[in-house]
Amino acid sequence: MHPYPLLQELVELRRYARSLGLPSQQLVSSSLSGLYASVFRGQGLNFEEVREYREGDDIRNMDWKVTARTGKPHLKVFQEERERTVVLCVDKGPHMHFGTRKVFKSVQAARVTALLGWAANSQHDRVGGMLFGGERNEYFRPSKDRRAIWRMLRSLANPDAASGNHEGLLADALRQAQRGAGTGGLVFIIADFNHDLPDLEHHLLQLRDIHSVVLIPIDDPADQRLPDMGQVLFRDPQGGLIEVDTGNARAREAYARDWRHRRAELQRLASRLRIALIPIRTDDDAHLTLMRGLEKRARQKAFQ
Repeated sequence: MHPYPLLQELVELRRYARSLGLPSQQLVSSSLSGLYASVFRGQGLNFEEVREYREGDDIRNMDWKVTARTGKPHLKVFQEERERTVVLCVDKGPHMHFGTRKVFKSVQAARVTALLGWAANSQHDRVGGMLFGGERNEYFRPSKDRRAIWRMLRSLANPDAASGNHEGLLADALRQAQRGAGTGGLVFIIADFNHDLPDLEHHLLQLRDIHSVVLIPIDDPADQRLPDMGQVLFRDPQGGLIEVDTGNARAREAYARDWRHRRAELQRLASRLRIALIPIRTDDDAHLTLMRGLEKRARQKAFQ
């Protein structure tokens, strides 16, 4: 496994993103088409006015209340929904260079970023990004063309010196996302949430007040349950070596219990703030798992 994706692979994900972003009149669960548009773009139309019916108008837009009140047929007129600003906040911290199944977290995060970026671009949304946890935060101003996406994917595919100050950089990234998306934007946070993140609720609350927010934790099976590999050496973010006895059953159970507690806390936080949560593992098909997560979100949205 390699800790960085191939840029060509990220570019080729454009064709897979079409199934996330095709506009549709209604959600079609069987084909999973139109999920991005259904969840994040509504029907693609905004109400403009009510006027009298004209021959050839679509009767499905009839306003029956006004028609009954006036005695003349009236219908609702809609205008196409304006593009939205989408900001993809992606974790490039040292903990992302880890994976025990199929790919590293960094590669999976880049794939998810590419899929969402191409899907949003296909809907004519302005797409930008923020990469944090590396040597420095990198901000890509949202644009309707593909320049920001290209630059962001190119950076994700290139090696970068990692920073140990992950917590501060995440907070900075969220503040930048809050400013860079104007109001009514859509912010995806694609990151490793398997460690303590002080003041996360405070920053998400501020962000959620003016934007829609989606959390996408990138997990590895070993985050949830440590396999029995005997004595193993791990390297910490500062470069030091730590020896861990993975053969200790009680320690492995405590490790698993700690993960379950952290994930339950994150789920409660997302539910409390009404934020979508779509976990994706390193051994998942990023495309299919993302579609299932969006489908679940669309069903929830239909009942809200």
